[in-house]
Amino acid sequence: MLLAGKHGLVFGVANKRSIAWAIAQAWAREGATLAFTYQGERLRENVEDLVAAFGKDTLILPCDVTKDEEIEQVFAQIGKSFGKLDLLLHSVAFAPRTALEGAFVDTSREAFKIALDVSAYSLVALARQAAPLMLNGGSIVGMSYYGARKVVPHYNVMGVAKAALEASTRYLAYDLGTKKIRVNCISAGPVNTLAARGIAGFGEMLKHYEEHAPLHRNVTAEELGATGLFLASDGAAAITGQVIYADCGYQIMGM
Repeated sequence: MLLAGKHGLVFGVANKRSIAWAIAQAWAREGATLAFTYQGERLRENVEDLVAAFGKDTLILPCDVTKDEEIEQVFAQIGKSFGKLDLLLHSVAFAPRTALEGAFVDTSREAFKIALDVSAYSLVALARQAAPLMLNGGSIVGMSYYGARKVVPHYNVMGVAKAALEASTRYLAYDLGTKKIRVNCISAGPVNTLAARGIAGFGEMLKHYEEHAPLHRNVTAEELGATGLFLASDGAAAITGQVIYADCGYQIMGM
């Protein structure tokens, strides 16, 4: 029970294939008490059905991460219900579909603003509210992707947003280190999630990774859950500001 007595808040569960759900399950198995958020009524039922396995008293709260007042309400409720916070999972990203279909050079100003706000700035906003509740330090984990470092066709503005997320991770790690709060990202290989299916050519991407990654396969959701568990645990007590690649080694390859 690596996380016994810990309290965590999870942003980004959409359905049972979500990476956020795999990490949440790993945290819960190791003893963490969790709360969840959902964005919009469309996803509420999905989240409620999933977290029912954790007990009927599991806290589920609405939150649009582009609205500061909703973020503040979530953390106010966490403070009332838990009294403290130890773990925060940020698995939130979005860009308009049109910005993922054409050329990056055609990205509109509005699509750029939306992608950066939802996918990168939200980590800053959540960390700012979480920090006062992390009375004994804590672990903040975000989700990134290789497209932050290298060009991935059709990933477009999301690559720029993930690059901003990774840079934000480093600056947050610096700011919050004195409070014993660690901030890290997992850069996951492609996983068949709801968000991933919005990327053109995703099926070909899965095949490409299988053919070129040193392990000749794709990462599983369960493996990403284990990585999230490690970053939340005392085993990662000296790790902060890092991007941890969990992609079967794909990112080391030159060709």
